[in-house]
Amino acid sequence: MTNHLQVLIVEDVEDDLFLLVRELERGGYTLNYLRVETREGMQAALAQTAWDLVIADYTLPMFSAPAALQLLQQQQQDLPFIIVSGTITEEIAVAAMKAGAHDCITKGRLARLVPAVDRELREAEERQKRREAEQALRESERKIREQAALIDITSDAIFVRDFSNRIRFWNQGAERLYGWRSTEVLEENVCQILGLNSVDQESEIVQAVLEEGAWQGECQRVARSGETVIVATRCTLVRNEAGEARSILTVDTDITEKKRLETQFLRAQRLESLGTLASGISHDFNNLLTPILAISQLLPLKMRDADEQNLQLLQLIEDNAKRGAELVKQIVTFARGGDGKQSPMQLRHLISEVVQVVQQTFPKTIEVSLTVHAKELWIISGNSTQLHQILMNLCINARDAMPEGGKLSLSVENVVLQASDVRMNPDARPGAFVVTTVADTGTGIPAELLERIFDPFFTTKEFGKGTGLGLSTALGIIRNHQGFIKVESQVGKGTQFKIFLPAIEQPILQPVAEAELPNGDNQLILIVEDEISIQQVTQTALELCNYRTMVANNGLEAVSVYRDHHHDISAVLLDIMMPSMDGLATVRVLQELNPEVKIIAMSGLATHSNVTQTTNHVQAFLSKPYTTQTLIETLHQVLES
Repeated sequence: MTNHLQVLIVEDVEDDLFLLVRELERGGYTLNYLRVETREGMQAALAQTAWDLVIADYTLPMFSAPAALQLLQQQQQDLPFIIVSGTITEEIAVAAMKAGAHDCITKGRLARLVPAVDRELREAEERQKRREAEQALRESERKIREQAALIDITSDAIFVRDFSNRIRFWNQGAERLYGWRSTEVLEENVCQILGLNSVDQESEIVQAVLEEGAWQGECQRVARSGETVIVATRCTLVRNEAGEARSILTVDTDITEKKRLETQFLRAQRLESLGTLASGISHDFNNLLTPILAISQLLPLKMRDADEQNLQLLQLIEDNAKRGAELVKQIVTFARGGDGKQSPMQLRHLISEVVQVVQQTFPKTIEVSLTVHAKELWIISGNSTQLHQILMNLCINARDAMPEGGKLSLSVENVVLQASDVRMNPDARPGAFVVTTVADTGTGIPAELLERIFDPFFTTKEFGKGTGLGLSTALGIIRNHQGFIKVESQVGKGTQFKIFLPAIEQPILQPVAEAELPNGDNQLILIVEDEISIQQVTQTALELCNYRTMVANNGLEAVSVYRDHHHDISAVLLDIMMPSMDGLATVRVLQELNPEVKIIAMSGLATHSNVTQTTNHVQAFLSKPYTTQTLIETLHQVLES
């Protein structure tokens, strides 16, 4: 309590004023006071100065203590208000105290003034402290409400656990992420609620928080639904006012989708690398197939007296070399994302071929059957390599679903769908279809996973046994064929895939018998090829058809040979991918030497479109592996043009 007082005195008698002042000063107070006699004077004084105390005479000619008290209350100023009067009855004093006065003293007993002032100043100070405490409490509660609202608004899961792993706080973000309401988990064990089975990991986290004050990293939680949630976890040690460790505050941010996208990105990078690898393998494999295919066609020309058995063996080599070439095309199509060329075809032979492969390679515990429900299957427009890929993929999935053995059934039939048949499938439409069914008696697919099996990278197989791309690729191929797919599955009973491909009226193109090879007119052909086997077989084929040949192993040699013999050379057979100087650079140099040079480009990787984009002066393009028939006919056409 200070000894300095700001006192507002409502008094009309100056002598009484001095008595009051002297009494207060005698009590040890230093006064700064102002005397007012009217309502207006008091109102002005209250507005201008912060007072510690109001002392008022009960009755004044133009004012009164009750009026002064009322004015003070109207101003909402909580000041000690003491009435000092010459004469005052008990009834008036009681009424004044009820109205809000803090004390009533007669002028004849001023000795009571100082103790009353001391008391009222102490109580005023206590009331002020209470008001400040209440204001601080209200402000604290407001901040707590705001913070609680922010904690609940955030998408992060925030919870507090004690060192017995009992949950003490659980925000709405945790409710949304994990599916448990706060009323259900408070006081429960967090390890049981969130499926924290790794006791060692949790112990390490708690120990790190105790030692370092915080920990952050990735964790796996299990939501109420049983779904695994990957979270970025930040743990902070909470201490009490004494600095003692009290609990652990945990903030979990859901990064499940982020991790899934990261996995997809890594898989996409891996697929990109596989695509690059596939392109390189295709190039090398085509170089290997080219001499095999050419030799299998050249030998019958050189061995006119070969018996039927040998001719059949050569035909077998040729057929398998062509099949290898088709497989390489499939690899290149996958690597480049191409659609694949379609042509009219019948599925009977393709499915029989798939069944034959499956019967020869699948475990004997799997019984394989094929049923064709029509004597003449309708014609479809399709890519045999891609459809073969789809059927093999479905059969492999069926095999993996029957590790203990079972039945794999393939069937094909002609079906006409009505409008009523396609209402439940958005991809379906009415019309004539050839339907291929692949059914197994395996483990089946749970209903909750059935809608996701065509999602890219989704797989139920263990790590390393599937990319999750087989069915998504199959779906893309089927849609490119204007078809659709239907799946039915029962857990424990098996799965059935039905592939609907639209029938067409266009007849199947019959293979044209190969014409007799056209002979050359002793023209000189420059063969530019770094693969010696291809170089030799091409040279043999040309010389067999009355052409002369010169060879070069790379682009630099080709330029040198052509510079010396360009007047004699009629055409250049040029591999696009070679060391030292690649084919495209060689083309440009040859064109500078002779703008009229006739060039046939060859490659096991490049396509005619990307060759012509680089140079407009290539007359023809041969895709490896090429047949002898194709080689000779192409050369003949270029020379005749």
